Formats: sequence, C-alpha cells, structure tokens
Amino acid sequence: MFKLLKNLQKKDCLFAVISIILIVAQVWLDLKLPDYMAEITKLVKTPGSEMKDVVSAGGNMLLCAFGSLISAFIVGFFAAKIAAGLSMRLREKIYTKTMSFSMEEINGFSTSSLITRSTNDITQIQMFVAIGMQVLIKAPILAVWAIIKIAGKNLRWTAVTGVAVGVLILILSVIIIFTMPRFRIVQRLTDNLNRVSRENLTGIRVVRAYNAQKYQEAKFEKANDELTRTHLFISRIMAMMMPSMSLLLSGLTLAIYWVGVYMIDAAAMPEKINLFSDMVVFSSYAVQIIMAFMMLTMVFIILPRASVSASRINQVLSTTSKITDGSITETDQYKHGELEFRNVSFKYPDAADYVLHNVSFSAKKGETIAFIGSTGSGKSTLVNLIPRFYDATDGEILVDGINVKDYTQETLRNKLGYVPQRAVMFSGTVASNISYGSNGRAKPQADAVSQSAEIAQADEFITKMDKSYDSAIAQGGTNVSGGQKQRIAIARAICRKPEIFIFDDSFSALDYKTDRILRGALKHKTAKTTTLIVAQRIGTIIDADKILVLDDGNVVGMGTHKELLKNCSVYREIAESQLTKEEIDNV
Repeated sequence: MFKLLKNLQKKDCLFAVISIILIVAQVWLDLKLPDYMAEITKLVKTPGSEMKDVVSAGGNMLLCAFGSLISAFIVGFFAAKIAAGLSMRLREKIYTKTMSFSMEEINGFSTSSLITRSTNDITQIQMFVAIGMQVLIKAPILAVWAIIKIAGKNLRWTAVTGVAVGVLILILSVIIIFTMPRFRIVQRLTDNLNRVSRENLTGIRVVRAYNAQKYQEAKFEKANDELTRTHLFISRIMAMMMPSMSLLLSGLTLAIYWVGVYMIDAAAMPEKINLFSDMVVFSSYAVQIIMAFMMLTMVFIILPRASVSASRINQVLSTTSKITDGSITETDQYKHGELEFRNVSFKYPDAADYVLHNVSFSAKKGETIAFIGSTGSGKSTLVNLIPRFYDATDGEILVDGINVKDYTQETLRNKLGYVPQRAVMFSGTVASNISYGSNGRAKPQADAVSQSAEIAQADEFITKMDKSYDSAIAQGGTNVSGGQKQRIAIARAICRKPEIFIFDDSFSALDYKTDRILRGALKHKTAKTTTLIVAQRIGTIIDADKILVLDDGNVVGMGTHKELLKNCSVYREIAESQLTKEEIDNV
C-alpha cells in the first residue's frame, strides 16, 4: 500500500497536511461539546442560574458543531480529490505498463486479470484513500484526546471504558482473521468470473452454433456461485460488526450510568450535582472513544480488500518486461527492407521443447518470402519474432543489418506492416481503421486511405456502405464479414508504407480470385517493399521469390515453387493435396 502512496503529488501532500490540521480542529471542537454540556447541566441543577447563561453555553455548542461540520466537509472534499487523482495515475501507470509487456507477461497475468486490476482493484484503493484519510487520521486523534480528557477522573468509569475497548479490539481481531484470506479469494474469483463472461461474449457465435448455451451457463453459474458464496461468508461476518458495536456502545453508556447511580446515591448532597455532571461528561467522552474505534472498523472493512488489491497492482507495476528497448532509432537508407535470420531457435516460456530449430534465411529489399507447412510447424511463431512479440531464444534476427534487439521497439515496428491471422478491428470508422497504421505520425490523406483500400481490394465493398469510408465499424468488427475485415486489415498495413510486410496467413478468408488480384496489385504497387507471407494455400505463395517449408520447427526445404516440387518431399505432399496432377506437371 505504501508503495502506491508514492504516486501522490506535491499538491496532494499539501491537501493532506491541510486536512490533518482541519481534523485536529474538528476533534477539538467535538471534544468541547461535553464541556459545554456539563456547564449546562450544572446551570440547570444550580438554583438561581440565569437563562442567558444556559443560552450562551448552548450557542457555543452550536458554533462548535457547525465548525466541526465545515471542517468535515473540507476534509471530505480534499480526500475525494486526492483519492481520484491517485486512482487516475495508477490506471495510467498500469495501462502504460501493460502496453510495454511482451506476450509472455500478458499471458502470465491473463487479459481478464489485467482488466480487473486496472478497474476493480484500483477502485478499492480509491475507496480506502477517500475514507481512510478521513477516518484513519481522525480516529486515533479522537481516541487519544478523549482518553486524556477522562484519565484519572474516576477509576470505576475508566475501568468500564477499558473493558469495552478490550471487547471491541477482540471483535475486530476475530473479524480480520476470518475475512483477510477470503478477500484474496474474492479477487481471484472476480478474475475468473470476468474470464468466463469474456469467453462467452467473444465466442457467442460458436456457443449458439453448437447449442452450448446451457453448458456455458453452467460454467458461468459455477463461477458466479463461488464468488457469491465467498461474498456471503464475508458479508455475514461483517454483518456481525455493526450490531456488536451498537450493543457495546449502548452497554457502555448503561454501565457508566449504572455505576454512576450507586456513586451518586452514596455521595453527600453537595457532591451529587458534581458527580451527575461528571457522569454526563464522562459518558460523552467514553462514547467518543468507542466512536473512534467504530470509525476504525470502517477502515478495517475496506483495508483487507484494499491490501490485496494494492498487492495485485504492485505485482503488475513491479513486473519487468523481458522485451526491452535498444538505442538505435535510425538506420542507413540503402539497407531498408533487408531481413536475415541467423541460426534462430525459439521455445515458449516454461516450455520444455523448442518450437523453431536453427532457422536461417535472408530476404533482400523487394523480395517476397513465403512460409508454408503443416499446422503447428512454427510458421506464425517465426514471423512473430520479427516485431519482437517474443525474443528469439537463440540466434539473431537482423533488420536492415541490425539486430532487432538493438532497435527501440517503436523504431523497429515503424518499419513493419503487420497483418495477423485474425484481423482486428477497432471501434470507429472504416477510414480510422485503415489510417490506424499511421502510428501517430501525420494522418494519411483521404486519397492515401482510398488507394490503400483499392490495393487491398476493399474499395469495392467500402464504397457500397452507407457512408463509404465514414461508415461505422463496431468494436471487434462485428458488422463486417471475415473477408472484409481481412481486406481492411491489409489496407491498414499498406497505408503504413512500411519497409517490410508481414502477412500471417492473412489471405485465408479471401476467395482465390480476390487473393490473386490482391497479390498482383500488392506486387505492382509496392515493388520495393519486402514481403513475408505465411500461408496454407500453395496458390497464395506460388509466385514467391523464395519459399521456406517448415516441418516441426525445422526448415526442410527452401527455394522457388519449381525447385521445391523437385527436391522437397514435404512441399510436394502439400502441393499434391491442393493441386491436380495436371497443375503440378504444367508448372
């Protein structure tokens, strides 16, 4: 928790200091009220007292109460401002930190957990700071000051108050012991519920296609039931707190008056008024002490969960990304577009076996390099090492003659136009999704966007949409087809004007005709750009300058289509499964 408080700014510290001063003033005003109450009691019981003295004491009580109210209002305002500012900075830090993570760190936390940490967990911290700043400071000051006020006045009443405080501490200890571990479980179960909900929503088409609604409902019910039961357990224990506090408060007042009755009855007549007045004052201070501890219970309700949330947030902020920036931001112009793999091997974190084994090849500027192989052969893994979604375990990957690890990540990725297997659309318009490839640089002109769409064979369907390039795209692209999404994603990469295109099985949703026309336009319009294509279809890569055939992470063939048909049995098997004998023989 204290680590997170380091994110407070100087003005927040100033507000906190002002709040402490106002809280001290508020406590002083609250503790003056019993003094005026004792004065009024004596005036009422003393014969010959004038009404103006009673009214004067009552007026002072009202002023004290009003001053305490104003102080509490200002402190509440400052506390809310500090808490909101802290939560804003924490959200920003977690978002920035998450964006710096490699796929290894993101997969380690899971997407649903990162969402929970940046929303629910930060909300817990905000609540703790907002309430805790008012209560955590005020309660100890109030309790100590009130104890000093009553110390030595009457041993019997002090003993009764001490017993009440001891019982209160015992109740709080029991509650904390039972609830603290459960709060950790609650956050984990919240992550799980978010994961199940997210899975259901993103896979809604498959769920409906397989009539699996009841199965998914059962999974959700299980996650929901586990979270509900844990919440109920905590709530039932917490529900015991307020009745216990009320019983303790009422019992303390009753005990003080009970003891006071016997003391007043045994006292001489002149002492009865003073004892009665002291009893009223003592009971007020005793109630203030118990109220101070009751205020602390509010903190103890929030503290366990806030503590767990703080630990989870610190876990994200303290995680160091294994993908770190190099120092190079510029490269020689004459080498732009060159790529080389030198004995590259790779295995996923915590995996026992390598996915890629000693992969070596080079690509010159303007060449088209293709990768083909069976499912799981390592094609996508290979191209994902270039933008450093993961780093190679062994070997080197060079772009423009420089190891990718020596570039800043921004510089490296500005050289690439990446189209993933699953086309990703962002909420906005068609134009904003295509110009997304500008990467924060000067926004592409409308003609550049339309030219990119034309090359990607997307212009035809875009112009038929209601508002053409200004037509809305829903989150995830749910209002366009799979083929349309892929063409927009390809247009996005083209609009970026990169040195190297990476198409990770990006033509799979296109029909053969569109695939052929798109590749022809791409080769004609971007002749000086190096192109890497991962594909399952021979027809997509048949014209590539170099084809790499992968099998179980090994390069088992490299060459042109004709060469591989002659000297690579794996490639020929793939070709025979997709092409007719006449098509193969006529090559």
